[in-house]
Amino acid sequence: MTGTQEPPELTSDATGGPGSPSATDRLARIRRRLERLIGIAATEGNALTVLRNGDEIFAAMLAAIGSAEHTVDMMTFVYWKGDIARRFADALAERARAGLRVRLLLDGFGSRLIEAEQLRLMERAGVQVAWFRKPLHLSPLKQNHRCHRKVLVVDEETAFTGGVGIAEEWCGDARNPDEWRDTHVEVRGPAVDGIAAAFAQNWAECHGELFDGRDRFIGHRPQGDAVVQVVRGSASFGWQDMQTLIRVMLESAEDRFRLATAYFSPDAYFVELLCATARRGVEVEILLPGPHTDKRVCRLAGQHHYEDLIRCGVRIYEYQPTMMHAKVITVDGVAALIGSTNFNRRSLDHDEEVMLAVLDQEFTATLDAHYDEDVRASELIRRGRWKRRSLVQRAREMSVQPLRRFL
Repeated sequence: MTGTQEPPELTSDATGGPGSPSATDRLARIRRRLERLIGIAATEGNALTVLRNGDEIFAAMLAAIGSAEHTVDMMTFVYWKGDIARRFADALAERARAGLRVRLLLDGFGSRLIEAEQLRLMERAGVQVAWFRKPLHLSPLKQNHRCHRKVLVVDEETAFTGGVGIAEEWCGDARNPDEWRDTHVEVRGPAVDGIAAAFAQNWAECHGELFDGRDRFIGHRPQGDAVVQVVRGSASFGWQDMQTLIRVMLESAEDRFRLATAYFSPDAYFVELLCATARRGVEVEILLPGPHTDKRVCRLAGQHHYEDLIRCGVRIYEYQPTMMHAKVITVDGVAALIGSTNFNRRSLDHDEEVMLAVLDQEFTATLDAHYDEDVRASELIRRGRWKRRSLVQRAREMSVQPLRRFL
């Protein structure tokens, strides 16, 4: 037999007991599964920096914009009012006045609250502003399909993606309910092209000019050791790549699968897949918003599944200090997913999303360390106590089930 095959089951071990594969073998196996089943090649030579909460995230993004020399491309779902929104508008406008090509793509629904003066400031400075699917301009079929991607690409060399929107809620360091908990990542290296393509895909729908003479189409030199696959999810009917991505990670987990998500409202298939993963001996942990959430209907839809998940051995935590908005998955301490996708029907079925599949132990260890800290600030949902929840709570959970495909 010829051709490339998945690495065989090995009996040496660097991470577990006799008979379990080493971290290197696990990474190779996950990489080949992702590449063949999604059809997107992973890139090598990437450097990634985990950014936690607004103080780190916004400082890094604004610094990158301020140092730009050629182009700035930015897209976001949420761009609202407040000081941080004005700071980004000022930064983008300043670079446009300096002669750079600056493009801003806003979702027509998520960014509807942006201040008109900010738009005027940017447009007068030369920022190209485009809107993705303004609700009043759409057919009913497209109303529910939003651009949830968060992307910033500077000079074709540095990119950012993750869960953060441009609004006051994300400022600070998750010290109180007014400062949301979130995670973003800065990327340098060949994976920047995949993130830039996520921007280009949505920009092409909204603007007549896809690129111009200021796009240099540069090559990328190695910047680090991380292997990264960039996966774009797009609104469609039927199964899509984002669902395959999460399924591969769940079915590849051998020791531990960790999920942090802002909105947890899976369909029956993914509930059963989580349970099946736990039943075969994998430690499955889910970290969700607790009392501080901006979408209580979505929380109720997720709580409807708690009893089944806990019965299977899944451990569910609700974060207590503030809104948990991160979208992070880690597997076996060697691989991670990070980006804009939540574990809900809206992200997986309806919205434009982007996720990085990162095959790197050091990067994953950082995310796991942050997860450990978040768990210590969370409440474990215990099976006996949850089974005794009130009839009112059960009724609320049932009442939102007809809406679950839109959550």
